[in-house]
Amino acid sequence: MSFDQVRRRYKVLIVDDSAVVRQTIQQILEADDELEVIGVASDPFIAAERIRKQIPDVITLDVEMPRMDGITFLRRLMAQRPIPVVICSTLVSDGSQTLSQALEAGAVDIVLKPQLGVKEFFEESCTTLRDTVKAAAQARLGALKPRRVEKKLSADAVLPPPSHRAMARTTDRIVAIGASTGGTEALRVILEELPADCPPIVVVQHMPESFTAAFARRLDSLCAVTVKEARNGDRMLRGHVLIAPGNKHTLLTRSGANYAVEVKDGPLVSRHRPSVDVLFRSVARTAGQNAVGVIMTGMGDDGARGLKEMRDAGAQTLGQDEVSCVVYGMPKEAMKAGAVERELSLEKLCGAILRLS
Repeated sequence: MSFDQVRRRYKVLIVDDSAVVRQTIQQILEADDELEVIGVASDPFIAAERIRKQIPDVITLDVEMPRMDGITFLRRLMAQRPIPVVICSTLVSDGSQTLSQALEAGAVDIVLKPQLGVKEFFEESCTTLRDTVKAAAQARLGALKPRRVEKKLSADAVLPPPSHRAMARTTDRIVAIGASTGGTEALRVILEELPADCPPIVVVQHMPESFTAAFARRLDSLCAVTVKEARNGDRMLRGHVLIAPGNKHTLLTRSGANYAVEVKDGPLVSRHRPSVDVLFRSVARTAGQNAVGVIMTGMGDDGARGLKEMRDAGAQTLGQDEVSCVVYGMPKEAMKAGAVERELSLEKLCGAILRLS
């Protein structure tokens, strides 16, 4: 029997009140031979009946639906029969509130609902949707190889490789963090523990465009540090955390003694924009041994090559351990690449970051 015949197929239930959206998501997911749509439902009550007949590995869930909203259904689901859930929704006016409620209720990830008729969506976001659903299907809800495509660009598409001539060590330190599936809550755990005068931090968390601003506002309301979505030219300041905006690459730059960030367009790198590989490479080139790199929970290998470049440039590097990861993909690939000096549990990462920086 061949590998293809025995490969696991993840069972998906699609919950959305729009028949067009249900059909579109089904077509996108079923184009991947690792995914099987076992049912669709127009509201949470129908979804509950489907689940009683067959338990899916993952659910895609809309927020605004008749009879019961998606957040309420998510809370009840997690209380009674936890199943990984990906919120699939359009941007709404109260995006920050919706994002916060979805994450607190137990959503593994959030993606934008397909924008029909947009060519770029079918070229880029289809793969993102499939990868997100597969990552969620593998998530360990108690833990608070990606499908190959013909074209998978590296960080070379955005900036040249580092020269490996690390700049001299200084007293200034920069912390760069990369995360994906499960990272939203993992980042909250770390950032809530940081003191108000912590070293400057820049984060790439794989999230849809416009959700990153709401995510940053949520963290800012919870943490002693200042958290904001990065804008082009923002300086890296002590006690400040910059979150890379969705659909833009974020790079570290330096002018004299000052670090700042550059936010720019560019192709998908490691199938993501923003890409952890792009951030880490820029840190290797700009800060060298004056940096600390951290790779956290997420599916795939984005960040593994960039973190190795950071380590080769003299930076100190950490990875989240398997037990505390929702999906042990990115840290695992970074370990295999020799990019990680030490793996630590989520609870110990904050202390290690502060000691090293």
